[in-house]
Amino acid sequence: MSTPRIVFAGTPEFALASLTALVDAGHSVVAVYTQPDRPAGRGRRVTASPVKRYAQERGIDVLQPETFRDEAAVADLAALRPDVLIVAAYGLILPQNVLDVPTHGCLNVHASVLPRWRGAAPIQAAILSADETTGVSLMCMTAGLDCGPVFSEGVIAIGKDESAGELHDRLAILGGELLLKDLPQILSGDISPAPQDESLVTYAAKIQKQDAELDWALSADELQRRIRAYNPVPGAFFFAGNELRVKVWQASVMAGVDAAPGSFVQYDAAGIVVACGRNGLQLVSLQLPGKRRVPAHEFVTQTDLRG
Repeated sequence: MSTPRIVFAGTPEFALASLTALVDAGHSVVAVYTQPDRPAGRGRRVTASPVKRYAQERGIDVLQPETFRDEAAVADLAALRPDVLIVAAYGLILPQNVLDVPTHGCLNVHASVLPRWRGAAPIQAAILSADETTGVSLMCMTAGLDCGPVFSEGVIAIGKDESAGELHDRLAILGGELLLKDLPQILSGDISPAPQDESLVTYAAKIQKQDAELDWALSADELQRRIRAYNPVPGAFFFAGNELRVKVWQASVMAGVDAAPGSFVQYDAAGIVVACGRNGLQLVSLQLPGKRRVPAHEFVTQTDLRG
């Protein structure tokens, strides 16, 4: 086929990696859809998404509908005459009348090996569940939640101490690479999508801030996974004295600790160790409200949590 007219829909950094790969490879991206500008950061300034900023720098038209329930938004997409709509972490549900617009349908870059971890937070879910591997799927979009047939997938190992942020960055790059490798064959029909095995489906629910609170009654292994999964967002935390909120950015499991869960078995310049339901957790990097992240040996000089 002639050079395909691509419309791209995405919002955060994960999506930017795929968009950048397409543009750098010389593909014809005729327009970009992204979420409306939102308040972000401490100052809650209205901020454009990473995808929007990049598209504007490259002179690519940007559209930001609040919803596709409006027929005018669907008409705007149709007017672009897309051969394919490529979606990566866009953040809006696409109804069937939108999915029907592109000649070759809609292709989703999803950060898991489907059918495992459909839904909003697949990267975090993979870490929380102690998965040894994860990856990226190129999926033919349907009206359901991540349930369309899959064209191809790439798989990588999860590092034993890897945070969600670190894994996110590797998966974003993998998504762009997989897209460049397989998009021509997908559009030509040389790769056919395979239906997902519904018996293997798992769901990754949207993360709430309260999910990141550490419960010392859990095992040290599970708590360490939570710290990794919620780094950088929203950041794992615990309350000291039921008032002081302390974030934990990095920790390691210490075997052989046997004390009341939540008690400090070590709190000095050599480190901080908290007893858990099983074993102990050595807190490596912590942060007090309004302060910067610091290593444990520095944290103990700032405050005493043992109250």
